[in-house]
Amino acid sequence: MKDGLPLPRRYGAIGALCCGTALIIIDGGIANVALPSIARDLHVDSSSVVSIVTIYQLMLVMLLLPFAGLGERIGLKRMYQTGQLIFTVATLLCFFANSLPFLLIVRAAQAIGAAGALSVSSALIRSTYPAKQLGRGLGINSVIVSSSAAAAPTIGGLVLAVAPWPWVFACAVPFAILSLILGRSLPNPPARDRHFDLLGAIMCAAMFGLVIGGAESAVHGNSPVVSVAIVIAGLLIGYYFVRRERGEASPILPIDLLSRPVLALSAIGAYTAFIASMTLLLSTPFRLTQEFGFSAAMVGACIAPWPLTNMIVAPLSGWLSDRIPAGLLGGIGMAISIVALLLLAFLPAHPSYFDVAWRMALCGSGFGTFMPPNARLIIGSAPRNRAAAAGGMVSTVRLVGQTTGATLVAMLLALGVGAGRVPPLVAVGLAIIAGLCSIARLRPSIRNPARTEVQDEVPTLKTTR
Repeated sequence: MKDGLPLPRRYGAIGALCCGTALIIIDGGIANVALPSIARDLHVDSSSVVSIVTIYQLMLVMLLLPFAGLGERIGLKRMYQTGQLIFTVATLLCFFANSLPFLLIVRAAQAIGAAGALSVSSALIRSTYPAKQLGRGLGINSVIVSSSAAAAPTIGGLVLAVAPWPWVFACAVPFAILSLILGRSLPNPPARDRHFDLLGAIMCAAMFGLVIGGAESAVHGNSPVVSVAIVIAGLLIGYYFVRRERGEASPILPIDLLSRPVLALSAIGAYTAFIASMTLLLSTPFRLTQEFGFSAAMVGACIAPWPLTNMIVAPLSGWLSDRIPAGLLGGIGMAISIVALLLLAFLPAHPSYFDVAWRMALCGSGFGTFMPPNARLIIGSAPRNRAAAAGGMVSTVRLVGQTTGATLVAMLLALGVGAGRVPPLVAVGLAIIAGLCSIARLRPSIRNPARTEVQDEVPTLKTTR
């Protein structure tokens, strides 16, 4: 089996993956800035127009794991390119939307395409880079994700300053076409000739959709009883779904991967870390504005050091993860984050910009140190024929963690404690869990699986955990 793509084809594949991931992440967040303009032009109220964002996020979470399983069946490259094509067409259709229902439909179509591409992107990264450079590749991908998410509001604001809101979506079309062209260089691992579990895919989507949708409605809706009923329905479907998946050779929900302690600990650690980071990032603007009287411009400037530091630290951490055990790097990253979160919780009574900025930079560097090695361990420890499932799990954990964090902040705000030091202290507890999960992976019995479990991996990966 070839170890990565040869040069210069590898550069084309890297360009396609970076460009495609950036477009999907940016387009997922760029609509936030345009919501007031869309509500005004389409003559709908603000509460209704927020569904443009929630439908995109919910569809992504629901479809990532099913599409990862489908990608194993039809081929990773085919799945990625098909997803990119659907995303491009739907993005173009957003330009012609003249009603909220039509815009919601094409946003759902965008999410379908985005899920198709994101579900297999990590598996394609594994096939693109040599094994000894996998951490570096995932570090670069982590930077693309975080910097794209940070850049989305700025790009949206710049577009709205010179053009109507439809151009917020349409401006991405030329770059999406470029990504499709570059996608010809992507690796094309052979598809697996096996039955696709359609019922399992439906149950997986329903489980995530009902649980997350019900939790969101409990915070934002007016009927707690209905919200609880929706969540219970999702949990019941999830219970029968998990029982059913235990009998599958290649389950949609990767129970076969999560049965390995090293992967289960990595998934739990990533989930709690994403909740912690989202809890801090979403609550900090409220605290800086309400408690300390910062202006909106100052708030943005205070938060900016997080993604800027992450852009530097994440690739370095990914590079180091090819040489140093991920458990050690993750433990160090979470230790840095815990210190930074405590410093943010106990800010001076009258903090200056610098007081907040250097703490945010320190916190961003901690999470940037943790994330790429954690993702590398999940992707690199999975058998090659389950790389798509592992990649889908990485993306799903990230999205579910971020959604949980957003719901947690909304709940804390509703309780009247979301604009103070409670959110960063909650984040400290979550970061401690993530750090303990990371350190636990250093145990030899967990770090080194049986040879039969990794028989198709590149041997050098075993020494880097």
